[in-house]
Amino acid sequence: MTATAPDQPVPREQRWAYDEFVAYIQELCTSKGTQAQLRSGLGRPVERCTYLHRYLVPWTSESTHPDTKRALYAVAALIAARPRSAREADAQAKAAAAIVTEGTGSGNAGQGTGRGWQRRPTLGSSLGLAVRAGVLKPASAEGDLHLMTRQSSDAIHPRLPALTRQLLAAGIPVDWAVLIRDLGSWNRERDRRATQWLEDYWRAVNTAPAALGDEPTDKNSGRPQPVAESADSTP
Repeated sequence: MTATAPDQPVPREQRWAYDEFVAYIQELCTSKGTQAQLRSGLGRPVERCTYLHRYLVPWTSESTHPDTKRALYAVAALIAARPRSAREADAQAKAAAAIVTEGTGSGNAGQGTGRGWQRRPTLGSSLGLAVRAGVLKPASAEGDLHLMTRQSSDAIHPRLPALTRQLLAAGIPVDWAVLIRDLGSWNRERDRRATQWLEDYWRAVNTAPAALGDEPTDKNSGRPQPVAESADSTP
């Protein structure tokens, strides 16, 4: 892969739209009939997602890039296909977030800043966490990851239903909004997205759980420490 430019911030409106779309699909899935219709699009191109159009057309327009449109349809079906344990976990998280939002009186509380968005986990992060948890063998996870990073999004889409279900069934989270962003821009920015997935995978595999946030690991832990920028460095 060629050298990549630094990741560009995702516009705030786009971040909010992705998060709102995920929340919208999760809400639709509280109806078993609607959930079944959304799940019917699993692994299919947009043209074969007959039952999804009534729910997803309002989220697209004639100017929506075809890759982004397919990402929206694909993720909607993946959300609908979540195992029950994942649906229950998402419902609990939604309830907890609602309590926090009500207490702070702030809207869009879970959507974060631009910098926060860049720290959100990619599919590479989820695969790394699965390896740490013993859900996936390193050779299997790395083989899948390296294969996907060499392929177009058309080849990645069919692999996602089985992979995400395995992750979710084991309690490994998938950030659906970030996945929409990645799939929608993959063919145009594959080097950038692939590099991010690989870096996130190795960070998740090699970093102690307590160090997955912002706090640095103990210097005596024997693990490499990220290079910190000096306080007076220019942006």
